Amino acid sequence: MRLTPKFLSVKEVPFLFWSSPKALTIKPPLISVVFLIIGLTLFGLGEALLVAAGVGVSPWTVLAQGIMNVTGWSLGFATFITSVVVLFLWVPLRQVPGIGTILNAIIISLVLEFLLPFLPTFDHLILKLGEAMLGVLVTGLGGALYLIANLGPGPRDGLMTGLQKVTDLPIAWVRSGLELSVIAAGWALGGTVGFGTVLFALGIGPSVAASMYAFKIMFGDDRHKSTV
Repeated sequence: MRLTPKFLSVKEVPFLFWSSPKALTIKPPLISVVFLIIGLTLFGLGEALLVAAGVGVSPWTVLAQGIMNVTGWSLGFATFITSVVVLFLWVPLRQVPGIGTILNAIIISLVLEFLLPFLPTFDHLILKLGEAMLGVLVTGLGGALYLIANLGPGPRDGLMTGLQKVTDLPIAWVRSGLELSVIAAGWALGGTVGFGTVLFALGIGPSVAASMYAFKIMFGDDRHKSTV
């Protein structure tokens, strides 16, 4: 009798009808670009919902806060340097960048900038937690859509997929372990941890994996096409 949900055992990004044959290309399929943009927009919306909930920032923001405390840098600059360091970690993991790597930073930043002021904020704790949970689910859905587009992951998602290939562990486990490690480092450096931070760390991996599993069931996995 299987007690563990099947989606928690997902170990690879499926290759579906909107997947680009190559991540690094100057002429990506239009449908891949469309799903990339949709996915990144949803990803940004999910992160904005977490911010609006007001119960804790994302794990990587906790790390940036910790670096800011130690160095005196601004939060934005600390976040930028963290992203650069993560990109360098791609080299031994043999991750391939693409237009999605660039659009990741641009689109998510724009969504946070322009949508956040319009999102609801609540005083009741239950509503705050509900908004945070919705944020994690939407972020996972968006992450799955844009990763399946295969046009290059963002710095942190690329680290996740690279570590998955090296360890051969399920995506949900790798992502949750990565986020928890980032929280621990950020907290040790003086970053602020809230309930939403832990919720994101524990929920984003299963959320991405569940979305990928659902899309694979709905649309099938065309493994006869190369994703290299």
